[in-house]
Order: sequence, then C-alpha cells, then structure tokens
Amino acid sequence: MPEQSFLEQRLDASTWPIAVGDLVALLAFLFVGTLEHSTVEEIQAEPSLYLIVAGPFVLGWLICAPLIGAYSPGGGSAPNSSIPLAIRSWIPAVLIALVIRVVALPARGAEPVFAAIMLVGGAVVLAIWRFLYFQIA
Repeated sequence: MPEQSFLEQRLDASTWPIAVGDLVALLAFLFVGTLEHSTVEEIQAEPSLYLIVAGPFVLGWLICAPLIGAYSPGGGSAPNSSIPLAIRSWIPAVLIALVIRVVALPARGAEPVFAAIMLVGGAVVLAIWRFLYFQIA
C-alpha cells in the first residue's frame, strides 16, 4: 500500500458532516457578531459587510482545520477527540484572520477585545456544535 500524503492523513471523508456543521456554526457565529454592529437592513443592502467580517475567519479555518487534523479519522470518532481538535484548529485560524484584517482591511483592525471574543466565542460555538453532533449522530 502506498504511503499516504500529509493531507490524506489529515482528511477523512467520513467527517464531511462535521465539516459542513463547523462551517455553518462559524458562519452563524460571525453573522450574529456582524449584527452586533450592523442591522439586517444594512447587511441586506450591502452583503459585503458580512463577507468582510466572515471571509478572513472562514479562510483561516479552511487553512488550519485540515492541517491540524480537525477532519482526520480521530476528528470524527468521538467528542473527546473531536472537540479539542476543533479548538486547536480555531486558535491559529483566528490568528490568521486577524493578520488578514490588519493587513488587508486596516480600517477593521484587530482590537484585543475583538480578538478575545473571536477566540473564545468561536471555540465555544465549535465545541457546542460538535458536542451536539455526537449526541444526535
């Protein structure tokens, strides 16, 4: 049997429901955060407001989650392995997103309070989603 590549070791096709749920949970979290600073009418009139907020964090997640193993065979086996993998993936994803915001969107910035809310809030949302997934799966 040929040796698996790094990404093949990190990606298990059976974890796709978790991956979809992760993205939905993160997008919902980011939408709620966007609503804290904008109205639904403003977002409907200018959807790019939401894309500017969510984009860097989704990109950070899409880079970090597979590399760290959030969708590895162990990532989809039980909550006691799945939840820590999600949190370990979220931390560098937020760091990447904050760097993107500072470099590409300097007007948006990366205040320490915002960074803390994103780190803690996203980790909690991912943990709750994954816990619920294993309760219903």
